[in-house]
Amino acid sequence: MIRRALLSVSDKTGLADLARALVEGGAELVASGGTAAHLAEQGIPARPVEELTGVSELLAGRVKTLHPAVHAAVLARRDRPEDMATLSEEGVEPFDLVCVNLYPFEEAVRREGVTDEEAVELIDVGGSSLLRGAAKNFAHVAVLCRPDQYEGVLAELRAEGELSLETRRRLAAEAFASSAHYEAALARWFARTAEEETLPERFVASFTKHLDLAYGENPHQRAAYYTESGARRHLLSQVTQLHGRSLSLVNLLDLNAARLIMREFTRPTCVIVKHANPCGVAVGESIEEAYERALAADPESAFGMVCALNRPVQGELGARLAERFVDVLLAPGYDEEALALLQAKPDLRLLLNRERRGFDAAERDFKRVLGGLLVQERDWEIDRRADMEVATGSVSEELWEDLLFAWRICRHVGSNAIVLARGRQTIGLGTGQTSRVQSVRIALERARASGHALEGAVLASDAFFPFADGPRLALDAGIAAIVQPGGSKRDGEVLRAVETAGAAMVLTHRRHFRH
Repeated sequence: MIRRALLSVSDKTGLADLARALVEGGAELVASGGTAAHLAEQGIPARPVEELTGVSELLAGRVKTLHPAVHAAVLARRDRPEDMATLSEEGVEPFDLVCVNLYPFEEAVRREGVTDEEAVELIDVGGSSLLRGAAKNFAHVAVLCRPDQYEGVLAELRAEGELSLETRRRLAAEAFASSAHYEAALARWFARTAEEETLPERFVASFTKHLDLAYGENPHQRAAYYTESGARRHLLSQVTQLHGRSLSLVNLLDLNAARLIMREFTRPTCVIVKHANPCGVAVGESIEEAYERALAADPESAFGMVCALNRPVQGELGARLAERFVDVLLAPGYDEEALALLQAKPDLRLLLNRERRGFDAAERDFKRVLGGLLVQERDWEIDRRADMEVATGSVSEELWEDLLFAWRICRHVGSNAIVLARGRQTIGLGTGQTSRVQSVRIALERARASGHALEGAVLASDAFFPFADGPRLALDAGIAAIVQPGGSKRDGEVLRAVETAGAAMVLTHRRHFRH
């Protein structure tokens, strides 16, 4: 039975229903200032916390519940006579339930223009202490930290008259997780605003489940998508699923690849991804043209594609997309005609993207390994033409556009990565091979299989060529220019092969592996 409950919440969602049900069950309510005022507006009696402490809120609300009369009531062990004797001597009555949710620090720091002073005032101290104290004493106290917990707790109270030890333990685990998540958000914010080492001695990250997924990499694996605490945007932020089956882990991996590639371009662009690698990327004068050219890059591989567009889909394009087997489609808008055509495809996962915020330049990239985590800075920087070196040959403006286009895509292709492009359209890709020359062969084969002319096309390689054999294959096929980082012991041999073929080579002096 809940005889006495302490309520101190920032998020008032569902609070009145919870409080009313507790009162009807015979509980006395004690509430902090804002919470007590909210309950009073709802006609629900609650004793102000300052009646327990004998002190009004101090320091503009910084100190409300930080008092022995509150924390002793939370932490007292009912099966310890000495604890109960202390409460009696001090005139303190124990709490059976504590309901606290913390100041919305994460939401605040995501907003543009929030000052350090405003952010600091949203760091919850008393609430965190109450959560941890009540969770520590779960043997005797139930702790609630989220509105979505209220209904289940009330249902058990109505059915059983009390909360089981198992329920209190589960609630305690959720409270500690909530507190840890909150602390991680604070640590992330301070690390970003403080002048300290790029990679700290302790890497603190916390994630919240955003979505249960249909399955993992394989149907027998369970999976969910979690978002990082404090992240300004994430893969599905401002994304609404309008239609189709539930998303799977593989869908999100492919979608992530598509969105990272799309970040490189502002003109009408279409990105088609399979197995976390692009199989077609193209820029066009219109989004319709961009789609047709991206699809033509490798139509065979595009079967069951994830397709991302950076312009709205109109009726004509909607009809063309409806002709294909598209697994996931992401676009910033759909007109009524396109929507009707696409929603006629029962399995198509149709996503509306309203995200307009930029990517977080400070975001770190991490990869799970056995028993640990590999952490690195993201490879965000876009290499500038001015920093590149024309090592041999003549590079026209048209070739420069194609070279920069291919180079931007190359960083998003699994190493060893080779990208062939022409007219701001990929025409062949070699990815994930253990030999760079094999990646060249595959890229050339894919281009020929899709009917692309190689004469005058360009090649981008994410790292240097260890031998001249790969470049010779491409040059013999008609490739007019190559862009690569350079840095091999055999750079001179590679350079001579390009010169002999009468082609051009540009060195970026920076590689972009993606393992």
